Amino acid sequence: MKPNKPNISLLDYSVSKESFSLIYNPDLELYATSPVPSIHDLPAYYKSDDYISHTDSNHSLFDKLYQQIKKYTLRSKLKLIDSYKVQNRNLLDIGCGTGDFLYTAQRKGWNIVGVEPNEKASALAQNKLGTDVSIFENLNDLLINQPMQYFDIITLWHVLEHIPNYDDYITSIKKMLHPDGILIIAVPNYNAYDANYYGKFWAAYDVPRHLWHFSQNSMKIIFSQHEMKVLCTKPMYFDSFYVSLLSEKYKNTKPCFLKAFWIGLVSNFKAICNNEYSSLIYVIQNKK
Repeated sequence: MKPNKPNISLLDYSVSKESFSLIYNPDLELYATSPVPSIHDLPAYYKSDDYISHTDSNHSLFDKLYQQIKKYTLRSKLKLIDSYKVQNRNLLDIGCGTGDFLYTAQRKGWNIVGVEPNEKASALAQNKLGTDVSIFENLNDLLINQPMQYFDIITLWHVLEHIPNYDDYITSIKKMLHPDGILIIAVPNYNAYDANYYGKFWAAYDVPRHLWHFSQNSMKIIFSQHEMKVLCTKPMYFDSFYVSLLSEKYKNTKPCFLKAFWIGLVSNFKAICNNEYSSLIYVIQNKK
């Protein structure tokens, strides 16, 4: 029998200031956010200028830091997908935000399609990518309009934790993934040092927008249930610094840059030994 972990009580620090709990599931080794806002109420929790993945904002220090980190991560993401020598170079980015990753891939010869439910972000993406590129509001629209489309690479950069029913979602994704295709998913890791250090103030919990909180074991368990295999994981080094900076803000009402940098550095250093980075990229393939 797997050991249980205590539930965690915390607040939505960035938007509503409402109280939530993280309920631990020992069988899957993940936390679930409770209560879960209704499908009608959930969009309101994203209506904030601080929710930067839905904007191209570059005004505040946080914005500037995020945009600089994004430039580096875009190059890293492109290098990762280019490392897989697929035949047709068909790429689907789910939760494409304002379209920067798709734009980067488009310039390198990838055939791109996006999914983005946020109207503001989707409009910004469409403007960057042009009208020839399809950006759908959800997976159902994509399945209806391009039912026979196979994608060689499907990416979800910090998206799976937002999905109310991830099992159904994974089933739909698998239908669109080429049998030899690669699924790439990035999610926060609650076993990271910075998560343990900040506890209920850890910014990557981000309730209630993040409905699920994964560990490496939970990702292996969940995808094995869908007859898929985690081939490898890769670190997202900068996430520990950015998340620590936000966590300092939530904990102390204003960020302490030196403290956040130190905690992010320690988190990455400790992860060299145990691979428990603040965020991890999972490279996943259908089992053969």
